[in-house]
Amino acid sequence: MCDLPKFESEQLLVGFESSDDAAVYQINDTQAIIQTLDFFTPIVDDPYDFGAIAATNALSDVYAMGGTPTLAMNIVAFPNCLDPLILKEILKGGADKVKEAEALLVGGHSIEDDEPKYGLSVMGLVAPDRIWKNIGAKIGDVLILTKPLGIGVLTTALKENLVEAQTLNELTEIMKTLNRIPTEILKDLDIPVHACTDVTGFGLIGHALEMSEGSDVSFVLDHMAIPIIEAAKPLAEMGIIPAGAYKNKSYSENKVSCLSSIEDVYMDLFFDPQTSGGLLLAIPEADALRYLTKLKASYKLPTAVIGYVVKKESVSIRFV
Repeated sequence: MCDLPKFESEQLLVGFESSDDAAVYQINDTQAIIQTLDFFTPIVDDPYDFGAIAATNALSDVYAMGGTPTLAMNIVAFPNCLDPLILKEILKGGADKVKEAEALLVGGHSIEDDEPKYGLSVMGLVAPDRIWKNIGAKIGDVLILTKPLGIGVLTTALKENLVEAQTLNELTEIMKTLNRIPTEILKDLDIPVHACTDVTGFGLIGHALEMSEGSDVSFVLDHMAIPIIEAAKPLAEMGIIPAGAYKNKSYSENKVSCLSSIEDVYMDLFFDPQTSGGLLLAIPEADALRYLTKLKASYKLPTAVIGYVVKKESVSIRFV
């Protein structure tokens, strides 16, 4: 991306220069468009669930910017050697998630390819003065994570048939859960969101680094407060770690410090790349309790305060 020409416009409120979740383009005084796209190869065997997960993952970028999804278009690559009914189920899974988001699915584009790929291009709307960026965290903010970690470990184990049916169901439901409720409650309570991103391929640490460095602050994270899918830890202890976690660690570990008493397995999970992960939020400490209280009443996934924001230190993230 660094070699691409720089595009500038007074209407372009968020581009790719800050590694944010989506682009934002202002169309009038009260509205701006959020534009994003995402697609990937199958992460589970069930075609319907694959479609639903891929769509949820794409829609998440709009929620992470504080927006409301409005239009979506399918992005499809599919081999001609597979049964078209498989593609039908993939598309149905995606369509059902777009419908749940109360957005409109308006077509898309498909090509023939050796391996199935699916996702969405999504457009959303947001007020120009209500955009959530992945920078802007303030000293004294608390950090909240809205989904448990361990997705990358479990999807890697799934390829080796090491995941039990009950765990697979739990994992699938986590990845299929829209980030809609956590964002709507923030808006309903009028809680200021100083910074927000969804935790995906760079893992918790990678996305937290983007947020802390972009905000010119440091994060203190409580390793015992971070929610983790129960079945992921023993698999990580067995060495079932996705390659992406090692890449994330290589890139980020020199910007992180932690107590020697923290088990290595926890750090592996904190570097673990997520698919359709939760939101990482920086909000005022005074608003955290009422937010979590209301969220608990209507949202089924583990959500927790995992740390707080401090002035810039020698490292960007410090685990305690």
